[in-house]
Amino acid sequence: MSTTSLYALCVLIWGTTWYAITAQIGAIAPEYGVAVRFALAALLLFGWCSWRRLPMRFPPRLHALFALQGLTGFCLSYIGIYHAERFIVSGVVAVGYAASPLVGLVTARLFLGTPMSRRVAAGGAMGLAGVALIFRHEFARLGASDGVLLGAALTAAAVLLSNAASIAAVRYQRQGVSGWPPLAWAMAWGAAGSAVVGGLGGASTQVLWSVPFVASLAYLAVAGSVATFGAFYTLVHRIGPAKAGYIGVVTPVVALAVSSLLEGFVWTGETAAGVVLALAGNGVAMWQPRGRVPGGGTGLAAPAASPSDR
Repeated sequence: MSTTSLYALCVLIWGTTWYAITAQIGAIAPEYGVAVRFALAALLLFGWCSWRRLPMRFPPRLHALFALQGLTGFCLSYIGIYHAERFIVSGVVAVGYAASPLVGLVTARLFLGTPMSRRVAAGGAMGLAGVALIFRHEFARLGASDGVLLGAALTAAAVLLSNAASIAAVRYQRQGVSGWPPLAWAMAWGAAGSAVVGGLGGASTQVLWSVPFVASLAYLAVAGSVATFGAFYTLVHRIGPAKAGYIGVVTPVVALAVSSLLEGFVWTGETAAGVVLALAGNGVAMWQPRGRVPGGGTGLAAPAASPSDR
């Protein structure tokens, strides 16, 4: 699958998962909701790997990276997201994730030694400004209550943790390990970690079963976890974590479109201007000059076999 197709897949599906998560809130404790979601996703991936006879045994040093990826990206980060949506609307959470490219640029520089691209940074700033413009009226609520401030803090923490997961993925990919098996292990680690966090925190084990709950859980586990994370970490390997993080700039735009259809969100001229600015920033970040190797400037080696190549 081409880089453009992988990018579009992530944007379209993740752009709709913000709404799907709302069906989980109140039906199950966030910790256990995340645990069940990624446990189902991991089981599907383990089954796929077994059917394809892909190697599943790895040395402890690699499992340490899988665990780091899982506990940051598939456990703590998502617990933060689920809890954040208890206090603030999903649009504010989406705005927070628009900072992911800039955070990715900095963390890639600090932990991977990648060069700092002015063009990528400029694109990130444009995208962030565009999404901030879309939800400007939501920012006015940030000081309204302690709960709103807590939601904003949880969103910021989730962004940092998801970037840590990307760094871990790049670490093991640089050792020639990629594809579905490490992703399955990382999700298993994330599911186990979420269950432990729920148990230690005394989270309720009660589940309010309903058709929306089951449907959203299936969508989040299969499409929002298996399909999109396979595509995302392929992108991380191909073009680097900073540029792959620009998915977080466009997904709020898709989330806004879904909100306008299903939640009665009203478009304004300011909203439209924000959409244009966000998409323009994304285009600046993803543009590759002629003759430059895709992913140039990321410091990554040529991609090994990815989930979409197997």
